[in-house]
Parts: sequence; C-alpha cells; structure tokens
Amino acid sequence: MKNRTPKSNKLRALQLIFIVFFTVSGGPYGLESLIAYAGTHATLLILLITPLLWDLPAILTVAELNSMMPVEGGYYVWVKNALGLRWGFYEGWWTWLYTFIDLAIYPVMFVQYGSFFFPWMATYQVIVCLVFVWVAALINILGIVQVGRASMILSVAVLGPFIVLLIVSLMHHSLAAHLPAPSLKRLPFPSFSMALYTVMWNCLGWDNVTTYAQEVERPVKSYLLSVFTAFGLVMVVYFVVILIAQQSGFNPQTLSDQRFPALGVFIGGHWLGVLLAAGGMASAMGIYTAVLLSVSRIPKVMADDKLLPAKLNKLNRFGTPYLSILICSLIVSLMILWSFDELLIIDVTVYGAGLFMEYITLIVMRIRQPDLLRPFKIPLRTGWLCVCLIIPTAVYVVALAGALASEEKAIIPALFALLTLATVEIAWQVVRFYKRFKNSPVV
Repeated sequence: MKNRTPKSNKLRALQLIFIVFFTVSGGPYGLESLIAYAGTHATLLILLITPLLWDLPAILTVAELNSMMPVEGGYYVWVKNALGLRWGFYEGWWTWLYTFIDLAIYPVMFVQYGSFFFPWMATYQVIVCLVFVWVAALINILGIVQVGRASMILSVAVLGPFIVLLIVSLMHHSLAAHLPAPSLKRLPFPSFSMALYTVMWNCLGWDNVTTYAQEVERPVKSYLLSVFTAFGLVMVVYFVVILIAQQSGFNPQTLSDQRFPALGVFIGGHWLGVLLAAGGMASAMGIYTAVLLSVSRIPKVMADDKLLPAKLNKLNRFGTPYLSILICSLIVSLMILWSFDELLIIDVTVYGAGLFMEYITLIVMRIRQPDLLRPFKIPLRTGWLCVCLIIPTAVYVVALAGALASEEKAIIPALFALLTLATVEIAWQVVRFYKRFKNSPVV
C-alpha cells in the first residue's frame, strides 16, 4: 500500500490536458520544415489528412485500452496481458529506446531558439543541453503534480506568442486569400516521406500519457476528456500557424533553417521574434519534462516483472521512480549531439513499431475478452476495426519506404532505426539467460 499515490498528489483533468498537449505536441515548434518539404500546394493537405489517418486511430485505441486497464505502465501492461511477457518486453524496450531518441531532440531545440537572443548558447551547446536535461530531471523527481503545474505555466508561454502572431498577421492580410489548390502532384516521393515524418513526429505520443494512470484522479474520464481536448487544440494551432507562414510569403527554406523566430521578425518585427524564441524554449522544456514523466514509469513496471533490476522500482518520498528518471537522464546526456532530422526519422520509425503492437493488442483483447468492461469502446465491430487499423500502418510504411528510397542522408537514420528495433531480441535473450542463471525462468 505504501507505493500508492495519495489523492492530494494526483493529477486533475485540467493539469492532464496540458501534460498531454506537451507530450504529443508542445506547440507547432518543429513544424518549420513542412512547407519546404511539401511545397505550397501539398502542405495543408498533408497537415490535415495525416493526423486523421495516423493520430485518430492511435487515440481511439489508447482510449479503449486505457478504459479497460488504467494502470501504471500503460501500454506495456496492455501488451503483456494480451500477448504475453515476451511481447510486453518488446513493447517496453522499443518505447524506452524511442523515448531516449525523442528526448535528445528537445535540448537541441532549446539551444536553437535560445540562440536567437543568446548567441553564445550555440557555442556552448553541450553544456547548455546538459543543464537542461538535469533541471528537467529535478522537476520530475519532485513529483507528478509539479510536472502538471509546470505544464500549465509553460502552455501560456508556448501558445501566447502564436496568438500574438495571429493577431499581427490578420492586421496585415487575410488568411483566406490566395490559398493554393491542394495537390500532391510533382512532389518527389522522398520529400513526401519527410513531410509525413515531420507531421507524424509532431503528433505522436498519445499512448505515453497512460503510463502514470494510477497517479490521475478518475483516470478513465480524465483521459478521455484530456486526450480529445488536446487533439483538437493541436490541430487548430498547427493549421493556423502553418497557414500564417504560407500566406505571409516568407521563404520556406529560410523558415526551415531559422525557425519561427525569423517568421516573427518578418511579420511583426524583432519583438515578435523574441516572443516566439522564448516560446520555443518553453516548448522544449515542457515537452521534455512531460515525456520524461511518462517514460520513467516504464522501467519501474518492467522491474516489477523482474525484467530489469529491482532497484528501478524504488520510489522517493514524492512517489516518483527517481532511479529510473536518473538513468533516463544519463542516457539522454550521451545523445544530445545527434542532428534533428536524423533523430526525427529514427524516432517515428521506432515509435511506430510499438504502436503497431498496441493495435494488435486491441484486436486480441476484442477477440479473447469481448465481455470485459470497457467504459469507452470504439463503435466498430472487430472486423471493421482490423480494416481501419490498416490505415495508420500504411502511413507508417509509406513514410519509411520514402526514407529508404532516398538517395540523401535520410536512408542512414532509417536503416539505423531498423537495426535499433532488432536489438530487442538480443535484449530478450539476455534477460532469458539471466533468468536461467538465477533459476527463475521467463515465461
């Protein structure tokens, strides 16, 4: 009983909305390259269609599985219960690896936006990134409620500058004027792939927010409200900001290279660039803190199953798995020199494999336990559900195929991502060997 989270230390729905927002989005920071990849005619089409095909199935899957099992460990526990311990290990291992890759992006983003008014940050990037990583670790160690409060504060800093950007843009021109006809014609396949990766990366992580379900008040109701509210917020913010960038006439390649602060300077002047740069720094910190919160719970529950060292499930007086947080932070500290584009491809590829396991889990649970209580259930029969889940899988395959077909540097991170996925079997065999050595066989 001593490991249960006191009610006063549990997240409420409003706090969870902002944690979900930061886990999957954190604002449109990171979307800057989309127009350069997709071109003016395909940008809005890809931006609107991809989340519906990629995110909506994931959100509905997570909502149903979480309503059945709102437990600590989330997706790891779901897969383990439906497919067995081995596949649960696969899910936990892949997610752990993808999150290390994902987390390494945000300290670099923090430096990119911070360099707008602190140019020395680029010179001392490694030092600044290390400070960033360990400040976020401290926030997480202090407890989940502190993360929720920080996310609410940071959301104002992230969304506020884009509201100002919208107002300034409307003062200069109409956002409805001169909209290009949507079309994918003449868009090279590798560029289409990178556009998909860009949108997919900016919209992934809906399952991550379930790993601390026992630390949330009324988890089933709170998750349904929070996830769908966050999804609507993400879609509106992304569409409006990309529309502003496209209608402003700002050079897409300059936007890709110099990020949203440069767009702010172009539209409203230096002061608006400063606001957007500050928002970018807040976004990086908010996303990193929220994602670290989710991934730090996975080693804990895997340790409970004796798949990782038992010390990882120790909690401090704030009810947080501090050793898991420290280990995650240490590994990320070693990965902060990777480039943004390479990390993006690896991140989405590894994440997609774990998401596919959750789709299989949903189908298996529908077949094996059709009468199990589901406070939320996707309103489709199992057969139609299988058909619908082919869609996000196809989006994933198309994006990966485009990266592998690329003659540029995209093929290297794509191949590395596939090799990263293959390490799970090696890790599993190590666990089995250790268990046999200890005379405690793995099922």
